Order: sequence, then C-alpha cells, then structure tokens
Amino acid sequence: MESVRAVAESGSYAAAARRLRVTQPNISALVRGIEAEFEVRLFRRENGRLVPTELCLKLCDSAERIAEAQADARRLLVSRASLREGEIVIGLGNAMPGMAVIAKFHRSFPHVKLQVETGSHQKITRGVLSHDYDIGVLPDAPRDSRFRVRHLSETRVLAIAPKDHPLAAADEISAKTLCREPLIFRAPGSSTQRAVDHMFARAGLTPKPFLTLDARDGLYEAVVNGLGIGFIWADSTTRVDGVVRLAITEMEGLATHDTAFCLAETKGQVIDAFFSCCYGFDGNSDP
Repeated sequence: MESVRAVAESGSYAAAARRLRVTQPNISALVRGIEAEFEVRLFRRENGRLVPTELCLKLCDSAERIAEAQADARRLLVSRASLREGEIVIGLGNAMPGMAVIAKFHRSFPHVKLQVETGSHQKITRGVLSHDYDIGVLPDAPRDSRFRVRHLSETRVLAIAPKDHPLAAADEISAKTLCREPLIFRAPGSSTQRAVDHMFARAGLTPKPFLTLDARDGLYEAVVNGLGIGFIWADSTTRVDGVVRLAITEMEGLATHDTAFCLAETKGQVIDAFFSCCYGFDGNSDP
C-alpha cells in the first residue's frame, strides 16, 4: 500500500523507488503483483506519467488512514513509557513496603498514571509473567532468571494474637505452643501461608487451622475479634490496633526480603524510574 501511494503521488516507479529508498524493479513488481492477484488496474499511462485509476485513489485513501492509525499506535506506545504521560501497573502482595515505594515514585514522577492491584503471591507472580502487571512487589519473590529484581527490606512472619490473649505478654512463642491454639490460616497461594507452612514443616508439625481466610484484612479482623491466632509479615501493614505481635522461635533464620520484580525483558523509562525508587530501603544507597 505504501508503494502504491508513492507511485500515485510521484507519477513514476523510479520516483517512488527513490522516495522509499528501494529499487525501481521492487516497486513495479509490487504494484503489478497486486494488479495480477486481484485482476484490477491501478494506473494508466498518460504522457509518460502513471496516473492513478479511481480504484487506486480509493486504495490510497485507505492507505493514508492506515498510516495515521499506525502513527497513533506508536504515539500511544511511546507515551505509555514516558515519564511525562506514561502508565505503570503494579501488583502488591502486601501494602507495605510496596506503598512506600509507590509514594516515593509518585512524588518523583507525578505525571505517570498509577494502577495498583493487590493479590496473593500466586496471583501477582502470574500477573507479571502474563504482562498484566508491569511490576510486582512480594515477600519471597520467585527466584527465576526471567525476572529483574530489587530487594526492598528484610522481613519475617510474626504471629498476631488478640490483646487480651493469655499469650499476649510473651516475648516469643514456639510452633509447638501455637499448635495448641485455634489458628487462622491464609488460603493457598498466599506468601504468608507458604512461609507458615514451611515453618511448621521445619518443626515437624502439621497443625489444622480453625479458620482459613483469603484476605489479610479479614484475618486481622478475625484475630481482633478473638477467633484465634493468625500470621502476618512483619512489615505488611502499619496497623497495630487490637492485636499483639509475637515473634516465633522457629522463624529465626527464615527471614526473607520484600522484593520488587518485573520480567527481565521489560524495558523503558518508567520501569527504570520505579526501580530507582527502590533504593533507600533496607540500607540500599541510591545508584
């Protein structure tokens, strides 16, 4: 179509070839190929000049609209990655420290449109792999060569109990003691539950939960209302009301990192800017 437009506007194969920086035989072969395939005539020769037929003029109009649509698509893609009018979609496993990084990013690049979704470890990982999220922020992010990663802060799982619970005054609690209490677990796919399951397995214990919930907020409220003891990442929320946080003996040595990650193939100014905002957490220095 580009070749047809060039011939129609310039009046010859040679001039069209110079405009498109190809050879004259390439242009003439393309045009004649279209005419032969569809059994149509695109040009007639008048006084040594190729004049477009009515059909050719209609095709040129279509080709111009296609070119404009391509230009619009390119502008859209370029703007998506621009620090002045770009966008970024972030998947969060925990509110913190991801929200602190997002706030820092927004202060530095206020024109970038932010879309933030929360979900389980499984959901966020799959979302990054499927390009639904540009960046994921998770504790215990997958160790995978396909990902570009930046550690944010070290964290570990704590038990939370109601403030009036008999164990609330303890500095530390063991896995064996926890097994004697009604326990509230997160649903499979949760990074918290993965860590809790690992901890109990390491201690040779297989507790049965009293209650299983699919959201951290629901678990927190269940504990506040005295339904049992639950588990959260140490830095997952700034909330401290209604519960006591208890260190777990068997969690010693099982600390992990909250990590920002994206597909290694994902490039662009906005992505690089977000990763630059990850410095300053966990003692990291700015590059």
